[in-house]
Amino acid sequence: MNNFIFQNATKVYFGKGCVKEYLVCLTKNANTVLLAYGGGSIKSNGVYDKVTGMLKEAGKTVVEFDRIMSNPTYAKVQEGAKLARENRVDMILAVGGGSVMDCCKAVSLAARYDGDIWEDFWARPGVMDFEPLPLGVIVTVAGTGSGCNGGAVITNEEKKIKTGRDYPKLNPRFALMDPTYTYSVPKGQMVSGSFDILSHIMETYFSEPNEDNVSDDIMEALMKSVIRNLRAAIRNPEDYTARSNLMWDSTMAENRVIKMGKRCDFQCHNMEHQLGAYTDCNHGCGLAVLHPVYYRHIYKEGLSKFVRFAENVWGIARDGASDEELALAGIDALAAFIKEIGLPTTLKELGARKDQLKEIADSCGISGGSYKQMTHGEILEIFQECYE
Repeated sequence: MNNFIFQNATKVYFGKGCVKEYLVCLTKNANTVLLAYGGGSIKSNGVYDKVTGMLKEAGKTVVEFDRIMSNPTYAKVQEGAKLARENRVDMILAVGGGSVMDCCKAVSLAARYDGDIWEDFWARPGVMDFEPLPLGVIVTVAGTGSGCNGGAVITNEEKKIKTGRDYPKLNPRFALMDPTYTYSVPKGQMVSGSFDILSHIMETYFSEPNEDNVSDDIMEALMKSVIRNLRAAIRNPEDYTARSNLMWDSTMAENRVIKMGKRCDFQCHNMEHQLGAYTDCNHGCGLAVLHPVYYRHIYKEGLSKFVRFAENVWGIARDGASDEELALAGIDALAAFIKEIGLPTTLKELGARKDQLKEIADSCGISGGSYKQMTHGEILEIFQECYE
């Protein structure tokens, strides 16, 4: 394996009833809490009442920061930071999925920084020589794995750029993960979030080194787990075993463990981020459209890994097939799974316009970890192949 340094500062409290058991003691040093959430689903499913009830009973002042959208914007980050400063907030508590957690990481930085965090920390990597506002999270959606890393994807609407950075200092102090909190997530959101989990794992798996390594072995097990448990959760949305496994799959995919010793690709994420910046499409849906087509462009350069994918993840027997035929069979199995779980397969379904594909392609970042170095011209080809 390649050399690496591993760090993860987030303490995880996992399982049924963990919020009730641990939230009050985890917030004991915070007098004023910024309670952040999205469109209001936590009010309809009872999570809001439970959390605010515990905080207020413990004597906390609760300041609400709501309506955090999917694909959170830089303007929303600035709104949250202003609210935190004006109310002298001691801690941020993010209750939701990846968008809420990502936004709050950026808010925790902006609340303690006088400059322009977009230019100094997102447009380019920055140096954080100060402590951001403490952040804790209650995870309600399995998908991004944002609860155990310092990564935050933010969209700058003015510049039409959607990008992410991962700063260890932005790791939440704690993450409360009760799988029952995911039961009320709509089926479409559960499915797209679960595909995002699979995508995170594949983006790391399909990269060097190709030699035997622990990270690839773990990832094959995780990919099989996501596929198996998503099918089970579609059959029964309140299957606790399936929902708890998906929640931990999500965390394992993005807590940095599987990235150790790997180059990582994330070219599909770069492309989808820019699709999202222009169309505001659902992240998991965009990834589902792109992955099979992208992999047909790069499989020859990473042939041995795609053969492993077919055999070890999808259980496809060789039966006299060549390496290329086996690799393509694995990609076809992925495409068939995407159709099976009901995700879109064309950019047209996501609301992209044909006349904007070149502009979007030209705006995409180029991954240094891809098996095949992309060009903006080939990214445009992929978009065109995905269109309809």
